[in-house]
Amino acid sequence: MGKTRIEWIDLVRAIAILTVLYIHATDGIFIISSDAITNYTIYSRIFNFASLFIGRIGVPFFLMITGYLLLDRAYDDERTQKFWQKNCKGLIIVTVLWAIIYVISLQFLTVGSSQVNFSEAGTLFFSHMWYMPMIIGMYLSMPFVASALKHFEVSTIYQATIVFTLLAFLLPFVTLICAMHGISGVAIQYCLGFSGGIYGIYIILGYLVKKGQFKNIESYKLWILAIISFLICVGFQYYAFIINYDFFLWYEFPFILLGSFALFELCSRCGSVRFYSGVKVLSKYSFAVFLIHNLFRLPLLPLVVVLPYSEPVKAIILWVLLVIFSFTAAAIIYRIPRFGKYILYMR
Repeated sequence: MGKTRIEWIDLVRAIAILTVLYIHATDGIFIISSDAITNYTIYSRIFNFASLFIGRIGVPFFLMITGYLLLDRAYDDERTQKFWQKNCKGLIIVTVLWAIIYVISLQFLTVGSSQVNFSEAGTLFFSHMWYMPMIIGMYLSMPFVASALKHFEVSTIYQATIVFTLLAFLLPFVTLICAMHGISGVAIQYCLGFSGGIYGIYIILGYLVKKGQFKNIESYKLWILAIISFLICVGFQYYAFIINYDFFLWYEFPFILLGSFALFELCSRCGSVRFYSGVKVLSKYSFAVFLIHNLFRLPLLPLVVVLPYSEPVKAIILWVLLVIFSFTAAAIIYRIPRFGKYILYMR
């Protein structure tokens, strides 16, 4: 962690990790419960759909923080080598180590488990690890992208971002709408080249926020955009459900982009953050918690899923337990001399 802290960045990072834990708790309960429950109540379904939007803002927040902090820097050969040595090397080592830890842990945790059907156990256990190779790739490209951006006006970068966003988010959305209504084969071909795809766009948006590109947008309009994005995401999922279309809300959905961006820009306008000492702790351990939290999700699932409550209540209980166990474990492991901060990739 840097010596100079930006309070609202710590706030966004804290929100991001809490929402990641929240979506994993919700997904865990609904995936496991689906083996035994064929018909949820309408309230449970709406809760699940709303939770998917809430949980999906976490990764965009992390990516926009990356763009905000790392793209507005000067890189030469020496600084690029140091950046890779400091960031990429450690991330690669940590990714391999935690993949091994999860493989070994999964063998122990699934042996003799009979309370729930663990056919989805592997998917649940490794559901967060896709992020690691993606962010490593982004970090490897960061010095080149940052150097290229310095040759252009912010307005030019903004215009290019709009075009890339339309290609990466709008065109697949059109294909999705067609497929939902029985119009198959509508696959619009496009290539984003070296852009980093949808995740690169989130990173560039963080950079544009840093450059003040959106400061002229009034805050109430951003709140409206965030609320409308939330309602559309929930409504779209419900519509897909009633027409029996298998739709999975992911980061390429345009209203995840719009909603998370609006909330990120709003957070960037915060002055001092209330209860900052607590927020700073959540932020400090955020990546460590991201690495370890699934070690607790699978063992806790069979205990929580059998509780005599509705699925939304079970999801909230599991989320609270994940937060408590994961942050406590991260704090304990961090204090192991010559080991903790390296295995948790804490700076």
